[in-house]
Amino acid sequence: MNMENLGKFYINGAWIAPKSSLAMPVLNPATELQIGSVALGDAADVDVAVAAANRAFVSYSQTSKVDRLVLLHRLMAVTQSRFEDLAQAMSMEMGAPISMAREAHADAAVGHLQGFIDALEKMQERKKLASGDIQLREAIGVCGLITPWNWPMNQIALKVIPALATGCTCVLKPSEHTPISAMIYAEIIHEAGFPAGVFNLVQGDGLTVGAAMSRHPNIQMMSFTGSTRAGTAVTHDAADTVKRVTLELGGKSPNLVFADCDLEARVTASVDECMYNTGQSCDAPTRLLVERDCYDEAVSIAKRAVEATEVGDPTQEGGHIGPLFDRIQFDRVQAMISVGIDEGATVLTGGLGKPNGVTDGWFVKPTVFIDVSNAMRIAQEEIFGPVLVIIPFDTEDDAIEIANDTPYGLAAYLQTGDQARAERVAARLRAGAVHINGGGFNYGSPFGGYKQSGNGREGGVMGLDDYLETKTLHGLG
Repeated sequence: MNMENLGKFYINGAWIAPKSSLAMPVLNPATELQIGSVALGDAADVDVAVAAANRAFVSYSQTSKVDRLVLLHRLMAVTQSRFEDLAQAMSMEMGAPISMAREAHADAAVGHLQGFIDALEKMQERKKLASGDIQLREAIGVCGLITPWNWPMNQIALKVIPALATGCTCVLKPSEHTPISAMIYAEIIHEAGFPAGVFNLVQGDGLTVGAAMSRHPNIQMMSFTGSTRAGTAVTHDAADTVKRVTLELGGKSPNLVFADCDLEARVTASVDECMYNTGQSCDAPTRLLVERDCYDEAVSIAKRAVEATEVGDPTQEGGHIGPLFDRIQFDRVQAMISVGIDEGATVLTGGLGKPNGVTDGWFVKPTVFIDVSNAMRIAQEEIFGPVLVIIPFDTEDDAIEIANDTPYGLAAYLQTGDQARAERVAARLRAGAVHINGGGFNYGSPFGGYKQSGNGREGGVMGLDDYLETKTLHGLG
């Protein structure tokens, strides 16, 4: 894999030297060894990229839906040809086990693209209203896109593709910690033949490049995925220029387990879901709320499932989990495990330190806490690691109250054998998605949260809407 372009930015259809001279090492979290060096941009680099996007918008915004669909189908062909490169990149830069890197991380680039192609084909750009007026849907303008390290390709696809599909132009700032997959995606877009300036890539950190984008007067829309703290900063920075801002932020997702479900199957699957991606998912079901009648049995099942969770080398095939993505995250997870112990919760399995025999890499022990109240920090704060808390409840109302007692509302999970209960409880859960009895996310469906988990929706038809303005024509009816 050629790393040369890590030291450059993709602007106006070419790889160019940054104006900034800053750089930082890119480390493999499984080995702690350096695998590259990424250039860090500044406000001047953002200015160049935005200027290119503005120039390109004049003509690209006037392309037809048919023209853009042709480009998206080309993008699909090139993405499929670089699929393995994307998977290997994310395995190296964030520690995703290679099997998962293929099945989930790289697959997102293909799956979301197909979802947006399907949505764009059905989208009406012009329609006659009941009033007799004409409604048009038009590209909003230049879009600033900021993506995280934990699902690099998933979030890039959810932002870049709808921008390209709707006739917008864009500037992407991926996480500086996972720049390799973004570099490869820029190469893919170039090979697909998108016009110069339509897509631009500036690497850098949030405080410098992200803030410059959020404040830029010639960016009309910001789409951000990351922490609630950082999302708040983007919103503040964007306010002076009255940008549209969409946010996909943190979560502390509840998972309600009722005694009438298939307890062995559903608790085991719930644990696996929590540990997936080493717990580094904003919608991970990290709060297991269990009906008291089956609490002891559920705890036993969860203990077995967590202790069966293997931690291992990301380069090896298999269903194991990998390391946390860097030292900062490792220290944060260790600190939160210490908080749980200090709060009086009981470590059922796992706990502090690295797994036995592990010396290199930011690997942690999959951990379960019991004797937890929902008021504890470990039940309220996003830990972003393979840490599960188990909390009992007595009644359906009790379960719903605990589930909704969080500032977040990204996702919720529900395990029950009663269809009527599933419908009834799901309707009262304050979350953007409810996964019932293992129901998973499907490409083309909307994704986003309630409350402090953000605003707007990504994916499919709704994922196009945020990139569009509405214009009404009077007098043509």
